[in-house]
Amino acid sequence: MTSKNQKASKNLRHSKDKVTSLQILQSSVKWHHMENVAACLWDAYSGLFGDQAMILAMNSSYVDPLLQFETQLKIIKSSFKMVFSIPSLEEVKEMGDREDDKEDLENLYQNTLNLFEDTLLILVSKDLYKLQILKASVDAPCLGVLAAELSLLCCHSDPLITQQAASGLCHLLCIAKCQNAGTERKRSTVCEKSGDHCLLNTPSDMEFLPNVLQRDKTKITQSVGLTLLPSLLTDFVWSLLMRLSSPNNIIAFRASTMLKLTLEYHAHKVTMVSKIVDTIYKQLCENPSHVMKHTMLRVVTLLTRTSPKKVVFQLMDYPVPADNTLILMWHAAGSESSVAPHVLKTILLILKGKPGEMQDSLKERRRFSLDTTNMMPVAASQALCTLLPVGSYRKAVAQVFPQLLMALMLQLCYSRDLRLVTGNRTLYAQDALRVLLTCSGLQQVDAALKRKNCWSRFSHAPSHHYGVYLVAKALSEYNFPQFPETLHYLYKLSVEDPRRSEDSIITVIFLTEILNNFFKDPFPEEFLVLFRNWVNDANPTVSKLSLQKIASMAPVINEIENVCSLLVSVLDAFLSKDKTVIIRALITLRRLLIRLDKVTYSSLCTRIASSYCPLMDHSDGGIRSMAIQHFGELLRDMSEYTWMLNDVILRGLAPLILFLEDTEIRVAQACKYTLAICVSELNWPTWHLLKDEFYSFEVVVLSICSNLLTSHENYITYLISDTLGFLRSSRVYLRRSSVILIGYLAKVGGHLLLRDEIEVMLEAIDLRLRDEDLVTRELAEITYTVFKEIAHRLTSSNLKQIFRRVFNSIYTKKLKPLYNYKWSDNPTHSPVRIKETKNDKEAHMGEN
Repeated sequence: MTSKNQKASKNLRHSKDKVTSLQILQSSVKWHHMENVAACLWDAYSGLFGDQAMILAMNSSYVDPLLQFETQLKIIKSSFKMVFSIPSLEEVKEMGDREDDKEDLENLYQNTLNLFEDTLLILVSKDLYKLQILKASVDAPCLGVLAAELSLLCCHSDPLITQQAASGLCHLLCIAKCQNAGTERKRSTVCEKSGDHCLLNTPSDMEFLPNVLQRDKTKITQSVGLTLLPSLLTDFVWSLLMRLSSPNNIIAFRASTMLKLTLEYHAHKVTMVSKIVDTIYKQLCENPSHVMKHTMLRVVTLLTRTSPKKVVFQLMDYPVPADNTLILMWHAAGSESSVAPHVLKTILLILKGKPGEMQDSLKERRRFSLDTTNMMPVAASQALCTLLPVGSYRKAVAQVFPQLLMALMLQLCYSRDLRLVTGNRTLYAQDALRVLLTCSGLQQVDAALKRKNCWSRFSHAPSHHYGVYLVAKALSEYNFPQFPETLHYLYKLSVEDPRRSEDSIITVIFLTEILNNFFKDPFPEEFLVLFRNWVNDANPTVSKLSLQKIASMAPVINEIENVCSLLVSVLDAFLSKDKTVIIRALITLRRLLIRLDKVTYSSLCTRIASSYCPLMDHSDGGIRSMAIQHFGELLRDMSEYTWMLNDVILRGLAPLILFLEDTEIRVAQACKYTLAICVSELNWPTWHLLKDEFYSFEVVVLSICSNLLTSHENYITYLISDTLGFLRSSRVYLRRSSVILIGYLAKVGGHLLLRDEIEVMLEAIDLRLRDEDLVTRELAEITYTVFKEIAHRLTSSNLKQIFRRVFNSIYTKKLKPLYNYKWSDNPTHSPVRIKETKNDKEAHMGEN
């Protein structure tokens, strides 16, 4: 285009703008008398006139396009607010007193709207890119809210308003369609698959659309739902929801119809589900007799259909117990049977939590207004009381019966702790469990549990585990048909890592009782593996339950395929930090060994015997006595295999000898019992000295050391080393007895010791020379002297040392008592205080 033509075009455009401005000015003069009649309408008209003039001026200027855009955006926002702040046409007409005024007011009202429309056309006539001003990337206009208002007006009783609203809605949908261009292809595919037909496909459709949208609520909601993006459709739904509370019943009912139609087909696009549900709850709480109550509940139902998880979580986020409004909303959510499985799975997810449990992080608090104590599981239990009896939920309940059963069992145990903290006596988990049984055809089980007073068991700490047992027992006794899937689910729980240690307890109790009633011992291998693993569970209760069940299998122990691995798992429990677990493991092992065949027994006897030895020095007297006693019983059982156990016997002599002086009678008696078996198996003439009528600790030690020298000399140094560890014991009797034993071992085996070893022993004994116990100091002086003598002999020539060692290995002299240690010298709390008698003296003389 030549510069001359460009100039002519510019002049023509200026001329048109001047004509338009002149027409507007003339109109302003015409309507000026309305200023005193309807000031708000006149202010809007004059304001729009000024805004249009500004836009015209900027369109004709050389202002930077970006600055033009930003300035004109602000002007359009201002114009939009002015237009939508004016009263309705009916209210404007009422402002005039005369018929002429009313006619003028109506014309002014119409011209105001036309002026705004002309302004928009002027805005985009020159620069089409400014259409983006109308998109949702800016706050105004909000297409979703505007679509809701226009949709309601499309059903207006005034045909003129209906026609204009339909036309406006048509243009709005065109804008939305442009905005939605990125997803148009995908939406078209969805429409084709679903059988829906989009109403904005061709230009001819655009011409026909305004007529279609007039008073046809179905077509209106279909067009809006298919065209608006999720965020805009959410605004549309939200605006209609707010209109339900309109004082104008006609508008409220129109909004109700459109809202239900929209959600019926497009609820999946709504994003503010939680906010909508929360608003409905609050409105129904404020006005339980709300005229649109049924519509609001229907909204909950329709939202549950497409967003069950969001609805369920929001309904859980209210105080417990649920009020009548919340129960109504639960009924509404439960009426949508198609999503029953999803609703129940969401509730099961919530039931994994522990009521009253403190949340450690914001991440765990999810997205709702939870306080620091999680009460949602309690709300979930109460919700199940409402949902489970619903007929349409029966099939879904059957599919997740095991999960619901175990989840409610856990919640029932959790609620006991919660009641202790809060004092709340609500038993929703119990009620839900009973409803589950009833709805699943297990009414007889529920009645049996009631007769056995089962439910009261869960209120008390000592017996709530027994309540779990009763439930499993009752289900088994009535051969509940859900057994296969329940067993499968329990197995799945058992192989997974538990969320909490108490969960494992419930699972073990329940699974054990179910297996007891449907399987004979021994259990199938896949379940025995579980019990082997549970033996060493971090929770002591789980360990003991497993050990208890394993012990009950003693009569069929030889029928178990992998019996060795089972026994080894019990031995591993000896390493537990919990005393009660060790005691249970000792009892279980002994019951199994009594019934175990000798071939298998002999293959493990050395390992078992070695496992007892560390427990002989346990801090708990009960464990000490049991380990020592069972060690002796193992030697008695394996008397035919003594040659296999000699090494273990000799290495276990130190604790067996030292704990003869134990202040607990049961430990001392166990030592006498086991030591008598040991010396008998070793063919030592010492066993009679362990009888109470002849017993003297020093005489027993002297006899054992003498026999040790003649038959197992090589073990003397090992025994000395093992005994050294007891010199630092906090128990007085152990320090005394270890000083005596080391002294006699050195006396009979001094020729076996090296110089470095003697120096270590002298240093250890030297500490006891300063012991707080007087008797220990006196005994240590004698032992110290023995080692000094041995050290002195080592200073002689090598030839003399060799001769002395050969002589000692051939000729063993009879030793005399070194310490003259009496029982009366024991601490005053010693369980046995026996004075030396004539028989004791004779025994001493016999040894000397």
